[in-house]
Amino acid sequence: MAAGKSTVANLLAERLPRAAHVRGDTFRRMIVSGREERLPEPTAEAVAQVELRQRITAMVADEYASDGWTAVVQDIVIGPDLGHFVARIRTRPLYVVVLTPSVEAVRGREAARPKTGYGPWTVEALHHGLHADTPRIGRWLDTTKQTPQETVSSILADLPAALVTTV
Repeated sequence: MAAGKSTVANLLAERLPRAAHVRGDTFRRMIVSGREERLPEPTAEAVAQVELRQRITAMVADEYASDGWTAVVQDIVIGPDLGHFVARIRTRPLYVVVLTPSVEAVRGREAARPKTGYGPWTVEALHHGLHADTPRIGRWLDTTKQTPQETVSSILADLPAALVTTV
């Protein structure tokens, strides 16, 4: 959260000739009653809802791609979930970019925005989970000192580094 995912994904989609911005969080918010948020100690139901969200996100991305669109998917996927999520997407070629700003940068961005996303999570806990538990799939990009436009330019300038060949 506050890594710049939404902004970067939308700017990236705008720079491509035919693209859709697929926001994974949209599918979480579609659950109106019975929704369980994923907490640091998640319930089985919360885990099942995250898996549902990821299956739907992958399906939507594949449907856009099958119709000739580039699907720019944006979501928070850390830990072993990244490998599972990437495996769900059938479309190839597949590119994965993981934004990795510093803890200090994320704290500053979170403080500067009107919404708060962390709740029971801490910036440090998510940062640790990202770096300690997440498989190194695709391109990991430290965006600490980049503007969103610079991040998009960096992604496009070295897109082969984000190519996923195995999961």
